[in-house]
Amino acid sequence: MNMKIFVDTDADVRLARRIRRDTVERGRDVDSVLEQYAKFVKPAFDDFVLPSKKYADVIIPRGGDNHVAIDLIVQHIHTKLGQHDLCKIYPNVYVIQSTFQIRGMHTLIRDRGISKHDFVFYSDRLIRLVVEHGLGHLPFTEKQVVTPTGSMYTGVDFCKKLCGVSIVRSMENALRACCKGIKIGKILIHRDGDNGKQLIYEKLPNDISERHVLLLDPVLATGNSANQAIQLLIEKGVPESHIIFLNLISAPEGIHCVCKRFPSLKIVTSEIDVALNEEFRVIPGLGEFGDRYFGTDD
Repeated sequence: MNMKIFVDTDADVRLARRIRRDTVERGRDVDSVLEQYAKFVKPAFDDFVLPSKKYADVIIPRGGDNHVAIDLIVQHIHTKLGQHDLCKIYPNVYVIQSTFQIRGMHTLIRDRGISKHDFVFYSDRLIRLVVEHGLGHLPFTEKQVVTPTGSMYTGVDFCKKLCGVSIVRSMENALRACCKGIKIGKILIHRDGDNGKQLIYEKLPNDISERHVLLLDPVLATGNSANQAIQLLIEKGVPESHIIFLNLISAPEGIHCVCKRFPSLKIVTSEIDVALNEEFRVIPGLGEFGDRYFGTDD
């Protein structure tokens, strides 16, 4: 269930409503209503209904008269309905909110006729949005500072133990733009001819087990190379829940593959595409990201 709601109405109100309903709609007298209430209704409520309150996500006092609570629930349901289906299946998958600006940038980088300069420019803009969204999932601590007016401002302090890990030819430029001086490790996984499971090279910070890790890969396709990179981080001592996997675009098959194996990490992407084709390329996709970004394509 997406949301468990307990409507907490006063016992006097509940009894008054029952008396009114049973006497008016069912033709019963007050004595029989009170006898049934005392013998069956109240004990059943105490034994079965009230204990469920501690499992509720939301407790609403005053029921239908609580318009603020109802509006919040309606907004939450609208948000859920607007999510990609995979976000409903996997609560650890986050797609940045789409706007006309974001759709426009996706249109540009997916156009095979775009220049390399424009591809790099708009890819970096999109990747930075993904990085910023990913940073929002890191733990924060409260911090107070004194402003130039001499006033006290209560804010938050950034996560200090943080590093990026780039699956080579990836997204580190946007990460460096957002996080000054951040350590970035490197992983190279050979994708062709071996189902994405051949680790070629890795160089990671020595204290990576003590850090939260932003794992960077522009395209999540089959998920095989991603799984190997994540497994390597876990073997190095990084808790699964400390890994945030950042993608520019993702295929549903890759999300299924990664989330089923690593349900505690978070995936942040700017768009979930339709599927993989017979050649395991993301459709509609944007082609070979590294070649287009670095100008090494034909």
